[in-house]
Amino acid sequence: MGAKRDFNVKVIKTEVVAASLPMQEHWLPQSNLDLLLPPMDVGVFFCYQNPIISGMPQYSSGSMVKVLKVSLAETLVSYYAFAGELVQNLAGEPEILCNNAGVNFTEAWADIELKEINLYNPDESIEGKLVPKKKHGVLAIQATQLKCGGIVVACTFDHRVADAYSTNMFLVSWAEIAQSKPLSQLPSFRRSFLSPRRPSHYDPLVIDSMYIPISSLKQETRAVTNIDDDEQVISRIYYVKAEEISRLQSLANNCNNDMISTKFHRFTKLETFSAFLWKTIANGMGGNSTPNYENFRFGIVVNGRSRLSDGVEEQAKVLKGYFGNVLSIPFGEKKVEKLKEKPLSWVANAVHEFLEPAKTKEHFLGLINWVEDHRPEPALARIYATNEDAVAVVVSSGQQFPVGKIEFGWGEPVFGSYHFPWEGKAGYVMPMPSPKGNGDWVVYMHMLKWQLELVEASASNVFKPLTADYLNLN
Repeated sequence: MGAKRDFNVKVIKTEVVAASLPMQEHWLPQSNLDLLLPPMDVGVFFCYQNPIISGMPQYSSGSMVKVLKVSLAETLVSYYAFAGELVQNLAGEPEILCNNAGVNFTEAWADIELKEINLYNPDESIEGKLVPKKKHGVLAIQATQLKCGGIVVACTFDHRVADAYSTNMFLVSWAEIAQSKPLSQLPSFRRSFLSPRRPSHYDPLVIDSMYIPISSLKQETRAVTNIDDDEQVISRIYYVKAEEISRLQSLANNCNNDMISTKFHRFTKLETFSAFLWKTIANGMGGNSTPNYENFRFGIVVNGRSRLSDGVEEQAKVLKGYFGNVLSIPFGEKKVEKLKEKPLSWVANAVHEFLEPAKTKEHFLGLINWVEDHRPEPALARIYATNEDAVAVVVSSGQQFPVGKIEFGWGEPVFGSYHFPWEGKAGYVMPMPSPKGNGDWVVYMHMLKWQLELVEASASNVFKPLTADYLNLN
């Protein structure tokens, strides 16, 4: 494995890349589901080896950057929301001004080889170096040339405008245009599918348990962002072997089949993974070096596109290409001691139970109505607001992350990952497919330091630090 070392990044230049065709300035309203997102930026990056290794010697560092810029300008014609600005309307709510203000594109140079970058510790190697800070607009991009002739392409986008699904569509389209291919999926900005029903209808027992207006937060309840300052939040990237994922799934399902008192479900890999992580952290809590929380909240982000289409072909077609946020965050809260004493199958069943109500068309239609009834008051997912007796972790499945499709003409990326070191103290975890395409997972974790220390101490057989050796970069 190549020796890891620190490095500096030198900015060569930053310019604005706008859509290659003129567009009429117009306003694009946020959907009710967009309005559930607070201001936050999300990063994503891809690492490419020297094109010579991929059999593409015609590409130099300069020509790669040129391809990225030209194809980006063409891509922004279809994804015009990314070339706009987010501003407040008269009601104080955000709207997208589609004015083709463009995207900040930074060209940079790093005196390091790809195999030397410490991808396991993105706080050291990625944050503030390879993923750009978005200073204005909706999207920022950075292309960093490496000493070895490789390149890192990274984006930062405003989560209020797009979820990961939408950004994945954009990235695939950008790569297709770079290779002069037709777009496999056109984006849709049709908001009518997310319009509130008249009369308004939703189940308050479900929605009120998941979301809360900011003004309704009780004085003694604090957002997770405000817990003790000395509890440091850090990011790490691991890989999990396919056989370990299958082993855990088999363990949870076999035990569940033997539990007469529990209704049998065939737990998915994501349910099993989430249950294992929930239980692993809980098992180590209350020790000499960890806080002693009484309760533990665990949530999973649900993509509502397939739920809203509900098998209707025309709606499914539009929603497949829908650009925006179509998310909900159901969660469960359990006593830490209960999570410790119960088997993995019981915890997996708890995950399954809190997920099920949010996996329906009615849930998302109800959530849209709930937001409408509370506008313009901003709201917050309840898992991000807790008291001193609870801690929280959210898993966002990145299994649709199209890492192998982000190919601009000089070979597939040898690695790609989302990067979300947000300011909150609630843990954020995203499992993604390995670029090897062998069933392994790459897992980005942004959690309290003591939580990650527990994971590494008690589950090192499952979560292995990402290395150059694993990615075959030597």
